[in-house]
Amino acid sequence: MPSSPSTVLETFRNPEPARPFTIRMRLPEFTCLCPKTGQPDFATLHLEYVPDKLCIELKSLKNYIWSFRDQGAFHEAVTNQILNDLVSAAGPLFMRLTADFNVRGGVYTVVVAEHRNPAWQPPEPVTLPPSGAL
Repeated sequence: MPSSPSTVLETFRNPEPARPFTIRMRLPEFTCLCPKTGQPDFATLHLEYVPDKLCIELKSLKNYIWSFRDQGAFHEAVTNQILNDLVSAAGPLFMRLTADFNVRGGVYTVVVAEHRNPAWQPPEPVTLPPSGAL
């Protein structure tokens, strides 16, 4: 197999550290196991972050996410664990992980966890006029 599950998160240097920018990723194939029943849980993960000095390398992220496939975890715990591991690896200025789990027993669960570097202030939002309003 060319790749396999791994708990190692690789990073690379931010190519534009002087310019705050946002990276958004959608990971639609997250799976783990329900710790009560052992049945699979499926989720789409939405990751948004403003990098500081490092960015997360995508293949290592894919293999890291794959490493949860056979682990039992509550939705809240696994979402926070992933966020903690990503923050530890990359040290972002801001990071938000939204885990949108598929229905289980008639209940949909969405868990949102955030990290903010205390020294970071987000830029002021820019409001542009609607298109066609020249």
